[in-house]
Amino acid sequence: MATTQTADSAATTGPAAIGEAERRRGLRVLLASTFLTWGGFFVVVPLIAVHYVDQLGWTAASIGLVLAVRQFTQQGLTTLGGALADRLGAKGPICAGMLLRAAGFAAMATADTYPLLMLSAVVAAVGGALFEAPKAAAIAALTNASDRPRYYAQTGLAGGLGITLGTQLGALLLRADFALVCLVGAVTFFAIFWLVLALLPPIRVAQARQPALRGLGLALRDRPFMTFNALMAGYWFGWTQYSLALPLAATAVAGTPDAVAWVYAVNAGTTLLLGYPLPRLAGRRLDPPATLVLGVVLTALGLGAVAAAPDTPAFLAAVFLFSVGAVLVRPSEQTVAADLADPAALGSYFGVAALALAVGGGLGNFAGGALYDLGQRLDRPALPWLLFAAVGLAAAAGLRATLVPAHAPPAERVVPEPEPRR
Repeated sequence: MATTQTADSAATTGPAAIGEAERRRGLRVLLASTFLTWGGFFVVVPLIAVHYVDQLGWTAASIGLVLAVRQFTQQGLTTLGGALADRLGAKGPICAGMLLRAAGFAAMATADTYPLLMLSAVVAAVGGALFEAPKAAAIAALTNASDRPRYYAQTGLAGGLGITLGTQLGALLLRADFALVCLVGAVTFFAIFWLVLALLPPIRVAQARQPALRGLGLALRDRPFMTFNALMAGYWFGWTQYSLALPLAATAVAGTPDAVAWVYAVNAGTTLLLGYPLPRLAGRRLDPPATLVLGVVLTALGLGAVAAAPDTPAFLAAVFLFSVGAVLVRPSEQTVAADLADPAALGSYFGVAALALAVGGGLGNFAGGALYDLGQRLDRPALPWLLFAAVGLAAAAGLRATLVPAHAPPAERVVPEPEPRR
């Protein structure tokens, strides 16, 4: 027995139950929440390393462990958020997650000991675990194959703008007080809670209410989907250096903490100028998997170029290359994941997809801090960047070999149905 697997039919699980006006309003709310979520996150997280390592003298490895635990906790528990969305709908878990994220960042404002910092990071991570998969599943449920790439390009631009403004605001506020940075992040997520509570329509993200573990089982037994996630872990391994190793390297190369803002300014300019038109242009020549592979290659080359950067301009050129790759990866990764997901359990599928970031991002944060310290001790500062690049290029090669040849438009790709669905 076989079935055509596509998130297109998910449109009947959400939009069919609400009117077109509500569907459009829901997409606008999700777009606004994407901007605010990324902005509120990047106000705080990239500056954790700068504050605790550069200002307070803690080791990069210790802060890398905090970031790794936060990453693994959030993405590891996102499967729970996805399962809850399949059973309860998307809105409730999203609201609960935003409140917990706000509480975690507020607690971080007073985190002057390592255990308190770790606890606040974990609370913030649990909040992210509750809202991440439901939000992604809601987007997939409210879009279809014809408008999904365009909407994901818009969310990529919104997320990039959020990162841009968040990092610039955070760098500005850090001059006054790190506690102020954390409180601004907390207020942002509290505002998102009210936005979603007031304006997001109820969205059903599964074709029927699922038993808690059934949807997770479907996703975990889906070999093409799990292969995709395993390879994406290599990309996330390098991408997380944007929040840890790149800020530290920027300060080391330029000799001033202000260089962190320069890194994010380059990313900002790249996102503002290319965040929407570049994925759309690539989409005219390449399908989403091929665009994804190209983006992963460029991010890996950007990280590798840091190893050879002798001065600040060369370093910022490497950041630009990395940023161009990230612009291509963001919407194409979401499109491919939505195409591969089974509409019977969108929430669970997007929850399982987060395991790629849990594993790759968690290892990237911990290994990034440890490798950065090792490179400094051995007087081999290029070492971590060459390793980051190698991992990214290996991931791109795997995606090219397995995903691109097998990809077909959603309506044409047939996937064997797991036994429990007979």
